[in-house]
Order: sequence, then structure tokens, then C-alpha cells
Amino acid sequence: MTLRVAVIGSGPAGSSAAETLASSGIETYLFERKLDNAKPCGGAIPLCMVDEFDLPPEIIDRRVRKMKMISPSNREVDINLVNEEEYIGMCRREVLDGFLRNRAAKLGANLINATVHKLDIPANNTEPYTIHYVDHTETGAEGVAKTLKVDLIIGADGANSRVAKEMGAGDYNYAIAFQERIRLPEDKMAYYNDLAEMYVGNDVSTDFYAWVFPKYDHVAVGTGTMHVNKASIKQLQAGIRARASEKLAGGKIIKVEAHPIPEHPRPRRVVGRIALVGDAAGYVTKSSGEGIYFAAKSGRMCAQTIVEVSNNGNRIPTEDDLKIYLKRWDKKYGLTYKVLDILQTVFYRSDATREAFVEMCDDLDVQRLTFDSYLYKTVVPANPITQLKITAKTIASLLRGNALAP
Repeated sequence: MTLRVAVIGSGPAGSSAAETLASSGIETYLFERKLDNAKPCGGAIPLCMVDEFDLPPEIIDRRVRKMKMISPSNREVDINLVNEEEYIGMCRREVLDGFLRNRAAKLGANLINATVHKLDIPANNTEPYTIHYVDHTETGAEGVAKTLKVDLIIGADGANSRVAKEMGAGDYNYAIAFQERIRLPEDKMAYYNDLAEMYVGNDVSTDFYAWVFPKYDHVAVGTGTMHVNKASIKQLQAGIRARASEKLAGGKIIKVEAHPIPEHPRPRRVVGRIALVGDAAGYVTKSSGEGIYFAAKSGRMCAQTIVEVSNNGNRIPTEDDLKIYLKRWDKKYGLTYKVLDILQTVFYRSDATREAFVEMCDDLDVQRLTFDSYLYKTVVPANPITQLKITAKTIASLLRGNALAP
């Protein structure tokens, strides 16, 4: 037999899964509703992703080597990468996603421009799933109703996942990312050549941060918040525009975007022979709000597990087989999510704690540890003396800002 797998959604999670499956000879169908889709997000990727996912230089709009952290009182802390080889990659999602999707198709994934509406769940462990979808390939938005039978499904269809709903994966809390793409005059754009800014404060985000990230010919200016009503989001976006007003003077808005961001993993990420990856699974980190690398990595890890447990597509994996992917994922990244969750709870709860957080970022030991964990996704354990120093500085910063008060 040849295993048939459908991957629903072709963002970094879905495309990475499809690429791994197709290059292993498994019959792979990659569904995407909008081939020109550009998810609103900061678009920052860690250095390790460039090598690990073999991304060509043209995918990266900017190589950011300088970061400004700006506190509620407008205290600025510069965080600069010392090693010339290191950088944070800034990309436009339509460019990154398009590249990964096309690569998966070149390696043998069957790319289908379609909207998936419904799944028929089989009554036993061997009967196929039936996917009901509307194919947009030839008839545009109206589409043609079709069905496809497959043995396994990977849900990579984002925070509002249809697959998650159909499999009964359960709900999660979510935040909203709101972003304006702003084209700046040449002199203003030059300022952001290799610099990104992060702003914290109740005026720009009550539970997260706001950002100005440079892209190819514009900057992305946005905010994240769990307060999902329109009035709050508009007010917070006005806050970041006001805080960065001098640097953004003369800029023209070329695009406005908004998107939900999961706040924690879904209660069930594998049910039967369906597995969730990326945003559909809830793999966005607290504190940093990063999801691109974790999406791509989860797609690849899930697909690698399928290749392995199916004996290269020669047997149909069971639910228990698919859950091996979850065990591996949680073992590798579970602690990272917990630590960042605690950091967000401690440092983003008031302007006093945010001041303490920015002050702490002025410390070189903290900067090195932060960059190592971000760029390489391995929290390099500092030696005990450095660790003690960082702990002492953290407590001192919190005390100075009266941030330890309940």
C-alpha cells in the first residue's frame, strides 16, 4: 500500500510537513485556500531556522542586528548582536510561505488551491477519512465541490482551524495581532535598516508588546493583545503610532492586517489519525509571541514521525503512533513554553514590572542568554555564577520598580 496524507494549510507548518512526507515517497496532498495569503505577524525568524530549513538569502528582507527595547517611560535599551555572523531574519510572510509551499510541491506534494469544508470521520482504524472541499483552481472563488479519501490528516490551518473543530480538539484562549505596514520616506527607512524596536507599556499593549519591524521597503508596526474588541485594538495601535510618531513621520499605510494568535496548546492535538501542528495546535510562545519557527518545526517533526511509524508509507499509523510526535514535541519544547509563560506573567502585568524588564535587558549576561535561546532555540545553561548574577539582577530590578508588590 501507499499511505495517503492530506495536509490542510500551507503556511510554514503545513508546507514543512508536506515537504518531509513527499520527499519520503508518501502520497501527499497540500490544501491551501489562498495562495497569496499573507498572515499578519512580525515576520521575525531565528538564525537557526535559516540553516535548518535551508532558506535562501532572498527570503530574508532584512538582517536585524540591533534591537531597541523601549519601556513605558520611554527608557531605551540597545541590544546589539556582537558576532557579525548572527542576525534575526525579517521576512514577509507571503514570500516565506510561497517559497516553502512551492518547494513542497516541487518535491512531489500535490498542491490543491481549495477550501476544506468538512471531514467524514471513519468508524474504525483503517477506513479512510473523506475530505469535502471546494476547488478554486479553475473557477476562482465560486469553486467546484470535490471529495478526497486519505488515511491521515495533518491540520495546519491556523488559529481558526476547521480541522481542529471537526476532530473535537477543544478551544483555547487567543490574542489578536494587529499590524499596519507603513512605507516610510527614505531617510526614515534608513534608520530601520538593521534595527527592530519593541515597545512595552499599557498604552501599547496591556498584556504583550508592540513592535516596529523593518521589511523590504516598509516597516511593520503592530501590537498584540488579549483584549479582542475593536475599540481596544484601535486604541493600542494609536498608542504605538504615538510612541514612534517622530520615526514614522511622513509614512503611508500600504496594508492593514489582523489575525488571532493562540495563547496555549489545544486540549487535544491528536485524535484518531488526525494531528494538529503550528497555530492550529497552539504552538505560539508566550512573552515573545513567536510562532514561525515552532510552526515549521512542528510540521516537520509530525511528518518525520509519520514516515517512521508508517514504515515509509507501508502501513497506516494508529492514534498511539501519532501521539509519539506529541511526546517528542513536549519533551523538546514543553519547558520553553512554561518558562516564557512565567516570564509574561511576571514582567507584563504592570508598567512597573515592564520598567524592571527593560532595565534587566540592559545587562550583557541577560542579553547573551536571551539571544542564544532565541537564535538557536537552545537555552544554553549559564554557569552557576552567571545564573546567580542574573537572578540577583532580576530581583533587584523588580524591587526598584516596586514590581514585586501584589
